[in-house]
Amino acid sequence: MSTICAPATSLGGAIAIIRVSGPDTIPVINRIFTKDIKDARGYTVHYGQIVEGSTNEVIDEVLVTVFRAPHSYTGEDSAEISCHASKYIVQRICSLLCTEGCQPAAAGEFTKRAFLGGKMDLSQAEAVADIIASENKASHDIALSQMKGTFSNELAILREQLLKLTSLLELELDFSDHEELEFANRDELRELADTIDNRITTLAHSFENGQAIKNGIPVAIIGKTNVGKSTLLNQLIHEDRAIVSNIHGTTRDVIEDTTTIKGITFRFIDTAGIRTTEDEVERLGIERTHKKMKEARIILWVIDTAPSKEEISEIEDFASEKSVIMVCNKVDKQSIDSIIGQDILPNVPRISISAKYGTNINELEKTILAAANIPEIHNGDIIITNARHYDALCRAHTGLCHVRESLSNNLSGDLIAEDLHSVISDLADITGGAISSQETLNNIFKNFCIGK
Repeated sequence: MSTICAPATSLGGAIAIIRVSGPDTIPVINRIFTKDIKDARGYTVHYGQIVEGSTNEVIDEVLVTVFRAPHSYTGEDSAEISCHASKYIVQRICSLLCTEGCQPAAAGEFTKRAFLGGKMDLSQAEAVADIIASENKASHDIALSQMKGTFSNELAILREQLLKLTSLLELELDFSDHEELEFANRDELRELADTIDNRITTLAHSFENGQAIKNGIPVAIIGKTNVGKSTLLNQLIHEDRAIVSNIHGTTRDVIEDTTTIKGITFRFIDTAGIRTTEDEVERLGIERTHKKMKEARIILWVIDTAPSKEEISEIEDFASEKSVIMVCNKVDKQSIDSIIGQDILPNVPRISISAKYGTNINELEKTILAAANIPEIHNGDIIITNARHYDALCRAHTGLCHVRESLSNNLSGDLIAEDLHSVISDLADITGGAISSQETLNNIFKNFCIGK
């Protein structure tokens, strides 16, 4: 195994960290460090200078933190060099390390080595990347729970239950000449299959919320031209992101930006005003508006006058599939309730605001949060955010459906055992217990950042 190195921090701060891992970590650093760390114990920090040997040029004063195998992130001898965050200094130190025998680390290679070294399973390794990428409290909490092994432990329990019954079914094959023998009680197996499938289905169903939490919940702001959609976007994201004008058709394309409400990220999409137009560019913008309406999880329907029957009909179609909020704008100018009757979409929540002056924006945010219907996340909750995990759970569900069907048809134990093995393998795919392809592993880790 080669010894690798890479910056573990981005440039721009005061301090940078360069990570080194592999069997030659200590000897390599010793050759460019003024303090001998050959016999240094793990979890110790040493002050000295990085020096280029051929010229004795001092590159920087640094701290070197030593980690001894197997008690390190990767399970190998490792070290972290804390230096000043000059781009020049970081590059010089990395260059010296490579000159002395290190290789530049690939994206995610440190975490990949941690997985291969048994320091974490694959789902925990993927959670490391999710923690780094988390942009809100909810996605951070989910990733942290997964990295601690909450999801892995749950899968281990399910697999253990399946393995026990699979073993009993296979034991029956050793006594195939005694057909009356049944070591695996079929009623117990059916009950267990139902219980495990219910849990797997629940986990799989959490994927929709998991994706929303991880990527941001899409909210389309729609309505006719000049009703205040762009002004509302600016209020919700707390900055002047969209151009505001009294001229009709100013917004000709979708404008997206995000903000966080109570730890949940929302992706607000300001759309082109819906109207009949001969302008080709504006017409294309309106087409995109309809596309964003279909993609959105929540629709903010902004109105300032009584809507037409056509508008109401279109919103009713979406209200059957999505959360729609009727946003009655410009209360600073008129009494919206007197213009818009209570009989218009009575089951759709409505709120009166002034986007211009920020009136009732806090109440609107509460309504949006309620419409998102994201469950409150507690310590230890498991919510699926990874498409690979979701796919494996769906395959496991299909396998358990085959098991239950086989039990209903009184098929032989060897056929049932084969389906159970398939389910166990699908669950093992999530944690990495059944993955042997190097190409698969490389594909998983390629999106990690360098230095992690």
